[in-house]
Amino acid sequence: MLTTNPYDDDKLREECGVFGVSATDGAAALVALGLHALQHRGQEAAGITTFDGAHFHTHRAMGHVAGNFDRDDVIRSLPGTVACGHVRYSTTGETALRNVQPLYAELSTGGFAIAHNGNISNAMRLRRELVRRGSIFQSTSDTETIIHLVATSNYRTLLDRFIDALKQIEGAYSLIVMTPEGMIACRDPLGIRPLVMGKLGDAVIFASETVALDVVGATFVRAIEPGELVIVQGSEIRSIRPFAPMAARPCIFEWVYFSRPDSIVDDHSIYSVRKAIGAQLAIESPVDADLVIPVPDPGTPAAIGYAQQSGIPFELGIIRSHYVGRTFISPGDKVRHLGVKLKHNANRALIKGKRVILVDDSIVRGTTSLKIVEMMREAGAAEVHMRIASPPTRHSCFYGVDTPEREKLLAAKLDLGGMTGFIHADSLNFISIDGLYKALGEAKRADVRPKYCDACFTGDYPTTLTDHDEGSEVDQFAMLAERVI
Repeated sequence: MLTTNPYDDDKLREECGVFGVSATDGAAALVALGLHALQHRGQEAAGITTFDGAHFHTHRAMGHVAGNFDRDDVIRSLPGTVACGHVRYSTTGETALRNVQPLYAELSTGGFAIAHNGNISNAMRLRRELVRRGSIFQSTSDTETIIHLVATSNYRTLLDRFIDALKQIEGAYSLIVMTPEGMIACRDPLGIRPLVMGKLGDAVIFASETVALDVVGATFVRAIEPGELVIVQGSEIRSIRPFAPMAARPCIFEWVYFSRPDSIVDDHSIYSVRKAIGAQLAIESPVDADLVIPVPDPGTPAAIGYAQQSGIPFELGIIRSHYVGRTFISPGDKVRHLGVKLKHNANRALIKGKRVILVDDSIVRGTTSLKIVEMMREAGAAEVHMRIASPPTRHSCFYGVDTPEREKLLAAKLDLGGMTGFIHADSLNFISIDGLYKALGEAKRADVRPKYCDACFTGDYPTTLTDHDEGSEVDQFAMLAERVI
């Protein structure tokens, strides 16, 4: 049996990361480097598309960037000065090469390649209407809906067709589009998913996170604003805002977990914010203990903040091996259980007889937390307390995050006492939603619309959810949009 490591099964996952570059020699190699920096956003598949002034070239593959795009023959097969790339972890559409992005199509206006981070929450309704009108889909990805909307638009210019398509979709998207005329980068009107712009000499670069700019030696220019389209044609860069202004609602989980700690979002260091979250957690949920231990690696910055605020020593009580792949071969339950220790193992000499505080970023199903608490007890911990650097995840995400159905979320089924018992901890506490906003330098008020999308905690979804709300009406397409959990 091929099974995913149990520690990976119980984490929320960003759907993907995007990277694009315009006007530079060796564009494909630069995109490959950028995708390496974004690998944490999608580990299922990767792809790169280039344009050499006459033809588009694409290479897509299952698996990581390394092993697929670190080969000279692959990079040589992708000539051109314009390129975009994508790393994928699917939330909609099956796990198959046909869904790996960038997606490419020949339209009446010429070639059209698109890389998408996010999720279109009315894709099934749009797809049904497009199929009735004669569209033939080649993938089960929601992203392909955009291509068909562009192809069937009655507007004359490609840009107007693209804007027409965007005005018909709902949900979250950060997009990089390549056409013979140039490159377009855009974010949805609420800015739910991130996208930034940088420069490397004369080259313009777009990426999901600033860390990708750092890796290729580019200078950060600014974030693409919610509802903004940036068009790059040769040396010309222009910006348009075709949507009515709206109050932005970027995903709050970028600060909690998704973005790399060395990225900058809205002028805030992700690492510093996560330390501040840990410090606020220590203020809200103190406990008398001997050690503060992070659940590696996502819980580390928050654990440092918790330790510094509480005065309790920070220690690496769980050692993670960085040389274990995402999957491993397991012939049975016994070996599969032992396989947990391939990736994470208790630092027994440190833990024995100690009262420990485990700090993690979130609890989804609770299976990971249970295994970690059991690991601490087997190592001789006298007490095991768990502190979570986000509020309880009680609601599913429909904006490009791999979230289980709500009935599978531990916090949607059990109260705090029930969750504590389920993971066998001596105590369990989460940062409050007000405390999370405070750590971000904001105040969450009931009479003011929140600054972030925090729907996974509060159920306050910032957009309509057509496909979800229609339910049985889209049952015939359910297999096309089955979540990969």
